[in-house]
Amino acid sequence: MTPLRVTLRAEGPSDDMLLPIIRWALHRHLGEIPIDDRLADTRRLRETPHTLAEKIAAAERLFPCDVLFIHLDADKDPLLKRQQIASAAVELRAEGFDTPHVCVIPVRESEAWLLIDEAAIREAAENRRGKVKLHLPSRKKLETVADPKAALDELIRTASELTGRAWDKFIGRFRPFWVADCIADFSPLLDLPAFRAFDADVKAFAESWEPDA
Repeated sequence: MTPLRVTLRAEGPSDDMLLPIIRWALHRHLGEIPIDDRLADTRRLRETPHTLAEKIAAAERLFPCDVLFIHLDADKDPLLKRQQIASAAVELRAEGFDTPHVCVIPVRESEAWLLIDEAAIREAAENRRGKVKLHLPSRKKLETVADPKAALDELIRTASELTGRAWDKFIGRFRPFWVADCIADFSPLLDLPAFRAFDADVKAFAESWEPDA
């Protein structure tokens, strides 16, 4: 089977943490199909796109795909962000861009979706056998965590059991992607309205997609 081509229109390079989540959701609704996914960070183009429609068009032009995932942080208003994406999509269809899209809109930072798996955090902290207690937030309250990035960094620090220069060196190279890539099951996130909306979009795409032989 020809791989499903997936592009993630990113806010920045750290958005690669969303790729394992996207793969999980696609496999959940399409089975274990081959997936070819790419991160489209358009900020370093010679002519930097400014509007959301321009950013989406640049991602689609540079990384042609079967489905385009569009990430925006909700900033407490996921409905507004969905409306912005829908408006941009209408504008782009008028210009000939018609690739199916899926909204990826965490209520706060994307790191909130990684605060669910203690074993994955220990693995990413390179101390899988560590015994120090980790205080993960309640899954149903993930969308209320004030600073998910800081919360993840603190959990990694605790799990690593590193201090001083050893910790500074480690956190200097740490990537949230490491945690995401160690999580096998993101279904606990289905407790969250924002993640359920994302999953529903993936399901709608899966039901409409007609794979090549």
